[in-house]
Formats: sequence, C-alpha cells, structure tokens
Amino acid sequence: MFSIPALGLRNRSTRNGHRSRPVTTASNHSTPVVDCAVYVDGLRLPGEWTHEQAMTEVRERHGGFVWIGLHEPDQQQINGVAETFGLHELAVEDAVHAHQRPKLERYDETLFMVLKTVRYVPNRARATNSDIVESGELMIFLGRDFVITVRHGQQAELTRVRNELEQSPDHLALGPAAVVHGIADHVVDSYLGVTESVQDDIDSIETEVFAPRTSVEAEQIYLMKREVMQLRRAVMPLSQPLQRLAGGYTAHVPDQVRSYFRNVEDHLATVSERVASFDELLTTLVDATLAKITLQQNTDMRKISAWVAIISTPTMIAGIYGMNFDEMPETQWAFGYPVTLLVMMLACVMLFKIFRRNNWL
Repeated sequence: MFSIPALGLRNRSTRNGHRSRPVTTASNHSTPVVDCAVYVDGLRLPGEWTHEQAMTEVRERHGGFVWIGLHEPDQQQINGVAETFGLHELAVEDAVHAHQRPKLERYDETLFMVLKTVRYVPNRARATNSDIVESGELMIFLGRDFVITVRHGQQAELTRVRNELEQSPDHLALGPAAVVHGIADHVVDSYLGVTESVQDDIDSIETEVFAPRTSVEAEQIYLMKREVMQLRRAVMPLSQPLQRLAGGYTAHVPDQVRSYFRNVEDHLATVSERVASFDELLTTLVDATLAKITLQQNTDMRKISAWVAIISTPTMIAGIYGMNFDEMPETQWAFGYPVTLLVMMLACVMLFKIFRRNNWL
C-alpha cells in the first residue's frame, strides 16, 4: 500500500524525556471507540488511553498525534470527543447521522472529510439481499495533532490500515495526514476490487445476452445498472477532495504527503473510467436485451400465426360441410367423407412444409 518499506521491530522507548502514561480502562461493549492511540515519531506509545489523556500527552510533548477510531457513535457518545478536540457541531452532526456525499470541508482549524465505503456481495450471499454492492460511510476529522475516524457500516474496517501504518513508522512520522492518506488509499483500493468483481458479473451477462437461444431478464440488467449507479455516487465525488488535498489546500498536509494523495487520485481516475464504461455497456446490454425480447416475441407470433393457418384450413372445410343444406355437392357421394379428410390432411401437411421452409415453424 505504501511506497516506503516497512521497518523491523519498533523501538517503543519514550523520547524527549517524556514517559508514556498507559491507562487501563474498563471493558465496555457499548463504547463506540474501536481504538485510541498516541503516536510519537511514527511509533505507537504502549498502553491504553482515553481520548482526554491521549490529547493531554500529545500537547505536553509538543509532538506526535492522536488517532481515535469510532464505529457508529450516537450524539451522546461523540460529545466528549468533540469537546476535547474542538470539533465543529455541524461536522459532528454529519458524522453521527451519516448519509453524506464524499466531500472535504474546513471548520476552523479542522478538516472534515467524508468517503463512501463499498463491498461486493458474492452471488451465493444474495439469497436474502438483492444488493450487489453494499455501501457504508467513513468520516475523518483531521487536525494539527489528531485524526479521528468515524465509520458507519461493516465495510472497509481500518484495523489492517492501522497495522500497516504502524509497520511503516517513517511514513507514520509524517503526521496525521499520513493516516488520512492510508485510509484514502485503502478505500480506493477497495473500489478497484469491487469494480473487478462487477466487471466479471457484467461479462457474464454480456455472454448470456449475445448467446443464441438464451433468455436474459431485463430486470437483472437494471439491477446491475442500479448498483453501478450506487458505485458511481461513491467514486465520482471523491475526485475533488483528493485534488484539494494533493494541491496544498491545507497546511495539515505536508509536501511529502501530497505526492501520495496524487497517487491515490490516479487510482481513483482508473476506477472512475471503469465505472463510466460499466454504465455505457449496461445501457447497450439493455437495448440489446429489449431487441432480443422483441425478436423473440415476433418469432412466437409467427409460430402462432402458422399454427392458426394450419388449423383453420380443416376447420373451414368442416364448417362448410356442416351447414346441412340439402343441395350440396358430394354430400351423397360414397367417397365424400374420406376424400374430405384426405384433402384436409394434405392441406395441413402442405401448409406445414411451407411454413417450415420459411422458418416460421
């Protein structure tokens, strides 16, 4: 994920004469805090921390930063964190209620970034859920000496991101902006994985649409098109926030980190091109499916018309001789009945061969 190679075992010794203060907190299953850590010179200080103690440690050291991870907090649960770090009430409200578009906003000295997380649902897992792509949200508060992540949904867990960053202390030493880059890189990489899986599904649908004697329901393509639209709403708006982070929008992102954001932006451009091509291809497949359905209906109508013509011939003859007039030819002839049946049979066979020759049957 990162271009800086991971180092070996980390030295957890304290620096600048300060001693880390681990705190043992009681286990609380209802807490939204997934992890709270203090990083100094790219190294994680040992122990468990509350958000107040972590912030105090960083401010006393005049160095390092705090990274707090939250999962679906309510207003009451996030209020303490918001007061400690001075988060703007509007940004906090967005983080609690979610349902935001990808964006980047500045509130005083804090940046607030929203990303959409996505996860591909395999075919075998869609028995009770028709969604092909599940989405969630990830909010990031970025300050001079802290980064706070708020995650909604089960997509894009950040444990692996935190572990990988902790294995690259040189990169993590660049500050909280390095954490934002790692998260954005992780989210965009998940986009790439989802688009590859969606591509496989679209290829399968395309094969079925253009294969002879196969039937593809238009609803299946419309469902895929809806999911691609959901993916597009997650991917497309993220381009502008990444451009602003890579272009010096804030002093919280040092020059060394901007180049990493430009790399993430390039990956996002690749995803955007794929999603745009999906939309165009699915539109073409919808048109092809409708044309195939129309052709099948025309074929069915020709078959029905051919059989109606075949059946109507003996019906017409039987109807004529069933009028019971006294003066009708062949009614008194001994061979009238078998000859009439023979004429009916020959007419039906002749019509059948004609329709078969013209591919109506």
